[in-house]
Order: sequence, then C-alpha cells, then structure tokens
Amino acid sequence: MSDAVADALLARKDEILERLKALLRLPSVSTDPAYAEGMKATREFLMARLKEGGVQDVRLLDGGGQPAITGVWNGAPGKPTLLIYGHYDVQPPDPLELWKTPPFEPTIRDGRLYARGASDVKGSTLIAVETVIEFIKSGGCPVNIRFFLEGEEEIGSPSLGAIIDRFPDALVGDAMISADGGRASTTLPTVSVGSRGLTALRFTVRTSGKDVHSGRYGGALRNANHEMARLVASLHDEDGRIIVPGYMEAMAPITAREAEDAAALPVDEADFYREVAAAPYGDARFSVRERITLLPTIEVNGMWGGYIGAGSKTVLPCEAHAKLTMRLGPNMDPLRAQALVRDHLLAKAAKGTTLTFEESGNGTPAFTLREGHPLLAAAETVIRRTRNRAPVRARAGGTIPITAIFKERLGLDTITFGFAMPDEDVHAPNEFFRLSSLEEGLRSWPLLLTELGKVTPEALRGG
Repeated sequence: MSDAVADALLARKDEILERLKALLRLPSVSTDPAYAEGMKATREFLMARLKEGGVQDVRLLDGGGQPAITGVWNGAPGKPTLLIYGHYDVQPPDPLELWKTPPFEPTIRDGRLYARGASDVKGSTLIAVETVIEFIKSGGCPVNIRFFLEGEEEIGSPSLGAIIDRFPDALVGDAMISADGGRASTTLPTVSVGSRGLTALRFTVRTSGKDVHSGRYGGALRNANHEMARLVASLHDEDGRIIVPGYMEAMAPITAREAEDAAALPVDEADFYREVAAAPYGDARFSVRERITLLPTIEVNGMWGGYIGAGSKTVLPCEAHAKLTMRLGPNMDPLRAQALVRDHLLAKAAKGTTLTFEESGNGTPAFTLREGHPLLAAAETVIRRTRNRAPVRARAGGTIPITAIFKERLGLDTITFGFAMPDEDVHAPNEFFRLSSLEEGLRSWPLLLTELGKVTPEALRGG
C-alpha cells in the first residue's frame, strides 16, 4: 500500500507544491509581535488542511504563548501511535536587502524553492501532513497518528512545558517522528541518531564600586574588562581544549561506533575553514566531525563592559559581562555542566573582585537514539530502499530540545526524518528547499509509516 500512496502523492506533486507556496506566503515569525496575524493565518491554514484531509479532533494547545496544533487519526487498532512533530513558525527575514527575491513570496530558481521557512521547516512539515492525508484517503494509515505542530520552536519552545502539563492526553503515544532536523550531507544519504545538548551561563565581574577616571586610578585599580578577558581565556588552552576541571570527564567516552560513524562522514577541512575564512582550531586529537557533533563546547557568545560608544572615553570600568553557552556531549547533565564552569570561574576570580551569576534555566541534555531501536531500523530500511545504499549515521552539532524534553517528560524516543539539507541557508537570507527533496520526501514518508506499522507499540516504548 505504501507504494500506491507514494505514487498518488507524486501524481499530485504540483498541487502539493502550490499548497507549500501558499503556506510559505504566510509570515509566521514567532519572535516578533508584528507578525501576530501571520502566525494566526498559518495556524488556520494548517488546521483547515488537516480537517479537510480527515484528521480528527483538530485543535489548538495553548500553553500561554503561541499555540501548538494537534489532530489525531486512530483508525489502526493494535498498531503503534506515532506523534508527528513539525513547527509552523519561522525565523525573521532580516536583513531584507540581502534577499534576491521577497522572503514571503516563494520563487523557484534552478530547481530550488526560495522563501523564509522553506527548508526550516514548512517543506518537510507539509510532506508529513500530506502523507497522512493520502493514507486516510486511501483507506487508512498503517499506524495511529497524533500531530504536534509547534509555534515556538524558533524561540526556544518557552510554552512547551506548560503544554505538556495542561494537555497530557494530547501527547500520548509510543514514539515520535520529527519533520524538523534534516540531513547532514548533500551527497550521501544520512540518518540522524542524536544531537548535542545545550545550556547557558551569564555572569558579571565587578572590580570596584563605580567607574573611575583612567588617569587618576589606572594602574592602581583592577579593570573589569581586563578581568573578564582573563576569566574567559581561562576556559581553554591555546589550542582550544577545554581546561575546566571535570568538564570533559563529565561526557561519556566516545564509543567505537560513534567514532566510526563520524569517520564515515568526514569533513573536508580545507573547505570547512575556507568557507568561513578561518584558520584550523580545536582539539587536534579529534576529527573536525567529532569536534562539531560529539565533543562538548564552552563558547563566549557575547561580552561587554565600559564605554563602547563613538570616539573614546578615558574610563576604568567597574564591571563587565559575558554570556556563555555550552553544547553538551552524550550523558552530560546541563546543571552539572553549569556548576563546573561556575566553580572554575569563581576559583579563577582575582582577590577583591566579585562574580555574580544570572539565572539561565536548566538547559537541554544531549539526545541519542540507541543502537537497534525500531525507529532507527525503520528509517534505515527506507533510506536503503530509496537511495540504494545504507545511510551514514550522523549526529547534529546543534540542539533539538523537543527530543530530549519528550524523552524525559513523556518517555518518547524520536527519529528525525526531515528533508532539509545543510547548505539551504536556514535562518539566513535566500533560504531554499530543493524540489528534489519534496519528491524524495513524498516517496519516503509512506514507506516509513508502513515500516513502523510492522512494529509493536511495546517495542517502540521499550526502546
């Protein structure tokens, strides 16, 4: 049946493309209140399509921010229930002057569909929606379905916890398929097996009670900017290795399989550094692929203090500030990572200075889909069939919070099965989605749902 559904989807590919264009014309920017009408229109568009396609109980889940969209199809008794995740919000289009065509007017050039949200992630989300609708039209899905289409992914999912608390019955299932999260290569077939975690730390160093004249006090008082520079420099050695005591040891050792997977998708280091006009850096004991997907990091995202206006001001600043984020390797606890960095900074602070830390939240741990999980086996079967070769297992260097949150709060494992590619300028001007990816997705999603229909609910939950 999956082949018939795929054929039917491909037969109406032009219709689906036009529907995707209509979806992309709706400016659903979650971070900016000026786009409230675009967010509302996008919700209405998706809800109408789900209802039209036979999905039941289509409604909003309001956690106090941008509501999520849900809907169900429960016509496969005894079969697993799969949550299908996507998000309908997009990044702001700025800077507008760098777009070759308007960001909310979809334009096709050279087999690519250009628009904000095309790759991240309206293209892959609509593929999932249309697949389920086609199955329903053809007599029924091989699995039970619950949609969860979020409206705050691009702003860190601030209402997600409240939605889980308020609507637990709407999120009951055996596992989740995410349309978000794409492929790691434009040439090799890949399947995602995990992502790094993320946590943050913000702090201030203070050296005296007030800013003072650099001529009158310079050389006799500590400069807060100098102290901040010294502190952040103490986090790494000259080669970029993290030297915070206990931090690297908090990560589970890289397994032989993880090293093998990283080696199967090597980074061309010359191209990697040339693309960003930078020199090689980082712990040379590990490959670039391992450094950007497996190893933890500590990065200074911003630091400031003193006078930064036009011209000069001969001031000796009394305080400086920094924002850090930490990407977390497998098994690292976000709060423990924060504590290790905080303790290190306190230990390195000069006598007579004070450090204060701002509340940064708990963060998100790394996520790993274990070897042999039915979700992974099903996805690999589909990719072998559609691409005529086994996929390379790849980890994401970024963080997909919902995977770890749903595992912790709901006990659900997730396979990411999006069709975005790494070069599609997501979050940047001229974002695009390949038309070939639309076709591949419409062929692959029916196969994936069919494969998962062969798995028992207990096997998925027991993963």
